[in-house]
This record gives sequence, C-alpha cells and structure tokens, in this order.
Amino acid sequence: MTRLAHNDFISTLVSLLTISLLATVTEPVVAEDHRHVTAPPPRVSYRTVKIDGLDIFYREAGPTDAPTVLLLHGFPTSSHMYRNLIPKLADRYHVIAPDYPGYGNSSMPSVDEFDYTFANLANVVEKFAEKVGLEKYSLYLMDYGAPIGFRLAVKHPDRVQALIVQNGNAYEEGLREFWKPIKAYWKDRSSTNGDALRKLLTIDATKWQYTHGTRKVESVSPDNWHIDQRLLDRPGNQEIQLALFYSYGSNVKLYPKWQSYLRKHQPPTLIVWGKNDYIFPAEGAHPYKRDLKTLEFHLLDTGHFALEEDSDFIAERMRAFLGEHVRKARAARK
Repeated sequence: MTRLAHNDFISTLVSLLTISLLATVTEPVVAEDHRHVTAPPPRVSYRTVKIDGLDIFYREAGPTDAPTVLLLHGFPTSSHMYRNLIPKLADRYHVIAPDYPGYGNSSMPSVDEFDYTFANLANVVEKFAEKVGLEKYSLYLMDYGAPIGFRLAVKHPDRVQALIVQNGNAYEEGLREFWKPIKAYWKDRSSTNGDALRKLLTIDATKWQYTHGTRKVESVSPDNWHIDQRLLDRPGNQEIQLALFYSYGSNVKLYPKWQSYLRKHQPPTLIVWGKNDYIFPAEGAHPYKRDLKTLEFHLLDTGHFALEEDSDFIAERMRAFLGEHVRKARAARK
C-alpha cells in the first residue's frame, strides 16, 4: 500500500468511527430524574385574632374564594387534631380550624374570668367566624364541636352549606355507659361528683381516648396525648374542664331543637363515625338517618379520634361529598 493510500485508509477509518459514535449518542447525556413530581402540599398558616379580648388561634389553608370548611375540634384536643386533614382538602377548599378558649394556643382565662359553657364557646366561635369573614361554610362536627356547631347552625341556618359529623352527638341514644358519672354531676354539682371526674383528665385517660378501639395502636402518634396532656396540666385547666363537663348537660336539653333543625333545613350530611368509640358509640350515629334525607353514612373500624387512622378515607369522602353538594350548587348560582 502506498503512503498516500495508507493515509486515506486511516482518514476513512477515523471518519467511520466518528459517525458510529455520533449515531449511538443521539441526545446529550443529562443527569435528570424523569419520575412524576407532585405539587407541594398547600401551605398552612397559623394565625391569631382578638375576640372579646381573648386571643383565638386558628389554622387556615386554601384559597379564600373557595367553599369554606369550618373544622370544630373535640375534647381534650384542639385544631391540632386536624393537622393531617387540612392539607388534604386545601387545594380545593378554604379550610379553617380555631382553638376554643382554654384549648390549644388560644387564651386560657380562669373560670373566674370566663364562663366556660357551651353557649359561651359557641358565642366565641360565632364571633370568630364573622371576624375572619366567613359568610357561608360547611361544618365539621366532632365531639365538643357538635354542640358548638349545632348552636351556630340553628342560629344561622342560611350560613351552613353541609355537615360532616364525626363522632358528634345530637341524640340521647349516643349517651351510654361512659356518661353515667357525668350525668351524676349534672344532677348534683358537688365537689365529690366533680372530683370523681378528674380521672378523665389524666395522661392515662387522654392516651386511652386516642388508642381505644383503633385497629393498630402503633399507627397513632403519642404526640397527640402528650401535647393534649401538657395543656390539660396547666394550672386552672382542670377547673375549666369540670365546668364544661357540667355544661354538657345543657346540650342534651337542646337535642330536640337540633333535630328539628335537621328535619326542617335538611343540610346535606356526611357521617364518618368511628364505630368503636366508647364515648360516642355508633348508637349515636344511626338516629341521624331518621331526620335527614341527603345523608352519606359510614361507620369506620376505629375509635374516638377517627382521623388518626382514617384521615385519607375521610378526606376522600369529604372531597366527593362537598364536590357534589356544595361546589356544584355554588357553581349553579353563579
């Protein structure tokens, strides 16, 4: 082979190798993760407003021009019980959850400074709703939230778009064995009967509320009862709780009025009830069927604080139910 031919052969070979390499690298190599990226969860804001000189703390998330869901907490907790539910709703709903006086991060005046009755708590929540501009809302009623929310509903039926009832009682069928010592206190507000209820304010009782009737105790965070108990143990808080144990008797007298509200105004209602709850057992859930025509009914295999195990299911049903009965109705009016 001549020198010229040899050089031509080498040039041709290099060209072929270059073309081959380019053919195998059709796109630049980029270190990129092509997995699906979900949107970040809605941001929750933590705010405080003044109501009658009291600091009322609340959690809020979601667009303020969306339908509002007002979450009313139970005993012995606070808006903290809704920490998992709020982000699951807030992409589509304006979600807001206050702490009552004496609970959570709200003011805790003594029993000498504030009359701890359910009527007064409802008063504060009513003024709170007006202060933050809630004209219409769906109510999430749980435990103590039920007597507070039903007072709002009876007073302002035009504001209530739907009810979500989770272990929130409005029928005497739901007051069973657990309530016997409390009923004794309603009849005789003696220190003896009151002291007998202090065992309900201990760490063991608080933990029991969260764990009794659950499917898997280990799925419930101990942060719940430790946070609640720290607040219950504040000086003067036991007297607040005893005052509200006594005041709960005033709610029972209003049950017929609340049932009449349900029959007359027929708010669309979603029931998501922990059926293993010893405090508010399933016997208190079934009577809602007597008075409501638009009712979705679920008994969940869990206890008193059903959101601890079933927040995904409850959020899913709320989104579907409110989508059908609130968002569609809202869109039709526009």
